[in-house]
Amino acid sequence: MTTLLTPAEARTAVELLASRPLIRLITEIDDNGPIPPRRLASTLPDLSAHQLRRAGEAARTYHLVQAEPGANLELTASGAELADLYDATARWSRHHAYPAAVSEFSTRIGHVLDLLAPSLTNRHTDGLPRPAAPLLPSGEAELELARPRSLLLQWLAANPQVTQVPEAEPEPAA
Repeated sequence: MTTLLTPAEARTAVELLASRPLIRLITEIDDNGPIPPRRLASTLPDLSAHQLRRAGEAARTYHLVQAEPGANLELTASGAELADLYDATARWSRHHAYPAAVSEFSTRIGHVLDLLAPSLTNRHTDGLPRPAAPLLPSGEAELELARPRSLLLQWLAANPQVTQVPEAEPEPAA
């Protein structure tokens, strides 16, 4: 049985996983092997230094990549499983031309994760039952979306750290 998330947990996980810089980092390492940290900027020139730093920090924080001092960034088992999830999501998206016939890889993944987010919860943010999924291109698309959803739920169950909602900063005393 699958444990569904709160809306805040689902939002936190999807925002992290749909991050274009994180998608680019994980899939680059998956496709081409470990990257020397000093080569990140030349390996991913479409990302700013800030985006690379944030993606690298998030990937380390959530145990998606690892690197010993002086060693290359490489995927952990969780990072490799996330890369597989990204690939399955992108395949579904390409096959069903979602969100459009021509889309960038990371855009496809982000849109599919956004599409799946409501199905990860048992309640909508206002406490009412979650709304039905948006209309998909076909019944086949909806049926085949079950695979990326299942992979996502399995990955989230094995990596609960990505669903932890950050605590709100205390407001300064007046």
